[in-house]
Amino acid sequence: MANKMYVARTALIVALGGFLMGFDASVISGVVKFIEIEFSLSSLELGWAVSSLTLTATLAMMLSGPLSDKVGRRTVLYGAAVLYAISAIGSALAPSYTFLVVARMIGGIGVGASLIIAPMYIAEIAPPAMRGQMVSFNQLNIVIGISVAFFTNYLILRLGQSDAAWAQSLMFETYNWRWMLGLETMPAVLYFFCLFAVPESPRWLVMKGRSSAGLVVMEKASGKEAAQRDLKAVLASLRADAKKSDNANFKALFAPALRLVLIIGIVIAIVQQITGINAVFFYAPMIFEQSGIGTDASFMQAILVGMVNLAFTVVAILLIDRLGRKPLLVTGLAGVAISMAVLAFGFWSATYMLDPGALSALPEEVATALMPLAGEMFTSDLAFKEAITGAAGVELVKQFQSEIISAAIEMNSLLILFSILAFVASFAVSVGPVMWVLFSELFPNRVRGLAISFVGLINSAVSWAVQQFFPWELANLGSAPTFLLYGMFALLGLLFVIRWVPETKGQSLEALETMLMRRKPESSNQRQP
Repeated sequence: MANKMYVARTALIVALGGFLMGFDASVISGVVKFIEIEFSLSSLELGWAVSSLTLTATLAMMLSGPLSDKVGRRTVLYGAAVLYAISAIGSALAPSYTFLVVARMIGGIGVGASLIIAPMYIAEIAPPAMRGQMVSFNQLNIVIGISVAFFTNYLILRLGQSDAAWAQSLMFETYNWRWMLGLETMPAVLYFFCLFAVPESPRWLVMKGRSSAGLVVMEKASGKEAAQRDLKAVLASLRADAKKSDNANFKALFAPALRLVLIIGIVIAIVQQITGINAVFFYAPMIFEQSGIGTDASFMQAILVGMVNLAFTVVAILLIDRLGRKPLLVTGLAGVAISMAVLAFGFWSATYMLDPGALSALPEEVATALMPLAGEMFTSDLAFKEAITGAAGVELVKQFQSEIISAAIEMNSLLILFSILAFVASFAVSVGPVMWVLFSELFPNRVRGLAISFVGLINSAVSWAVQQFFPWELANLGSAPTFLLYGMFALLGLLFVIRWVPETKGQSLEALETMLMRRKPESSNQRQP
């Protein structure tokens, strides 16, 4: 009989790494507006400030799986917690753009490690009937971290406008973005100490010849009878792997028997990020400002993004072991494609005009500079931004871009909000949590650490590219083409899932290994019982 409380408590503690990852990644969404002005950043420099974390996370993903195979899953998570704390303190105190980027890159190593190892650990300790929900705890904590980051960003912004003596003494207005980044220190320290309450992964212990210690943990998680069965299955799997290869390496990873599961892992890793989820999470206020609602409202709507993300992740956790992985993927990716198409239409139909009334609402120096554009209609955000930059100059436009767009734009801002929320909901109920569950299930014991690191590296590399070039895309392609491109990628991913991705729910990791190693690509679209 599975000890559900023990498994859930252990999974929740380990998944706190997901909370830190979500917070660390998304807190930058509130920072970009301020560091762009403070450090006079170009669109590519701004993208680098956001994406630098993901670059080192990508490298850490490649190393953390094999490293955890050597030193243990829990040991790697301890290191991740320390790196999160160092990054938070360094980012908050950064005296220059370069220092900020370096501090963010240090945090990226922690992100990469925890993003790979946490779901792997949970999959290795959870019984099959609970595994989907337990692994999804990591994604749940990621979205909680994202939501908390959006909320604390808005709270600090409001405290900066407060007349309260204590708020003014803490200088929230002067150091707003530094407070946003520094808050992460507290949960990082908490995570480090909470990890002392969890055991090492039982399957890792067995892999290292410590079967008795592994059995003790398995019995706590699954009960004595199930633990004995699991131990026999793990030992049999390891013996079979030993006959094939003395150790897990890239040659083993690219063996013909693994071709199907590796292709599935790579494609799902790409689709999860190339549909633009981290453009929304990391630049949410910037996107909402493009619809003309202003800075405060854009931060508030970013909170709605976090809340919807959290709510639909909970829905995914409740459904993933009932409906299965594939139905959620198909439904969610269809929703992502439709939402992005509607979002692109919303921006495509926008118009921009600075009439005398709109100009009077702007600061005097801005209104004076833009007076030659009075009454001129623009149907493209690119043309409008080019015109106002030519009239007022780059620095003035950067400082007052939100106010200028708010004064000039004519569009359905509710359609933009609805489309983004629908996109986030579709992602959160499907490819967001399901990807990590699939990764923890698809690959055999002997290469699981290496395989998850490899596909995780690809996932993170695509995420880095999306974050790095999103400001450039807005500046050079425009909002509508950018979001339409994301929608097209989602459609391609949907077609792949329908054709190739198998159902994996309710199977032990060892049974899945046997099933998937025997399957041929031409039969991989058939559903499993």
